[in-house]
Amino acid sequence: MAAVLRPIKLSWTPTANSDKNYGMKTVLLLIGFILLNIHFAEAQQPKLPRIGFVGTASTSTVASRFNAFRQGLHELDYNEGKNIAIEYRSVEGKLERLHQVAAELVSQKVDVIVTHGEAAIRAFKRATTSIPIVVGVTGDLVVSGHAASLARPGGNITGLVDTSPELSGKRLEIVKDVLPQASRIAVLWNAANPVKVLDFKETELAAHGYGLKLQSLEVRARDDFEKRLNNASTQGSVALVVLHDALTTAKARSIVDFANSTRLPAMYGSTEFVEVGGLMSYAANFPDLFRRAATYVDKILKGAKPGDLPVEQPTKFELVINLNTAKQIGLTIPPNVLARANKVIK
Repeated sequence: MAAVLRPIKLSWTPTANSDKNYGMKTVLLLIGFILLNIHFAEAQQPKLPRIGFVGTASTSTVASRFNAFRQGLHELDYNEGKNIAIEYRSVEGKLERLHQVAAELVSQKVDVIVTHGEAAIRAFKRATTSIPIVVGVTGDLVVSGHAASLARPGGNITGLVDTSPELSGKRLEIVKDVLPQASRIAVLWNAANPVKVLDFKETELAAHGYGLKLQSLEVRARDDFEKRLNNASTQGSVALVVLHDALTTAKARSIVDFANSTRLPAMYGSTEFVEVGGLMSYAANFPDLFRRAATYVDKILKGAKPGDLPVEQPTKFELVINLNTAKQIGLTIPPNVLARANKVIK
């Protein structure tokens, strides 16, 4: 907002000794008057609501989600720098930095925090119980203990989840369509994540229906991956399924490189893996979830309490196939599977 100068009347009666000081006094008076009005104008300028957006994965992954979120804000007539401000942070897969970022944004007293993944939720939950937290995508908030129910989460956390009971079975169905003779499949998952514990159990149940035996590759930290993945290639598994969360996504490129170098067909739990060279994924459309996250921010800024806003599930799912990778590992994708793909990378 431009400073507004308020006209005032100045009265001055000259004396014999005042002429030499008149110019200087007038200049100083005017400068003080201008500064006072500028300060007054700035004080009257409305403070923009501030959103803290925190990404946990790689720059390219977080960028697609952030852009979708900004698009959602734009659709609701929010424009960055005009009627809203965004404090952007990304830990680039280094999840140990989340507590530092959480403390920083909480100290800055942002109005709403938008983030994704179990690790980020835990970090912000420890840092604040008052600032609203909108989750762009994560596992089941009820199972992880962050929400009392989907309909009425309570507390300061709400948002969108990427879980669906059909996902596990659908992924295995596609794997069987691509590899009809498959009998043993390795599943890589984060055993420290309570939501992934449930996902693995659902995958086990679905496997029975397809006559598949599962090899569990449990990881809990970044250093676990190499050993677990080597087990997959030495114990007879003919395909790999990767359950998506912040930990596995942080190691996405390493996982993809391993699968491709060992010619192990892999099904991933998010499209980000395919975008860095993975074979195929079946998952919720994450950008759509982040676009929808903007509606939560809008409602909260207008006075709604996060605990009263129902947690929503995905409505859009997509099958993405990378034909370049299929060729690289010597695999032919059946035409009926290609016909079902929402996106094919050639």
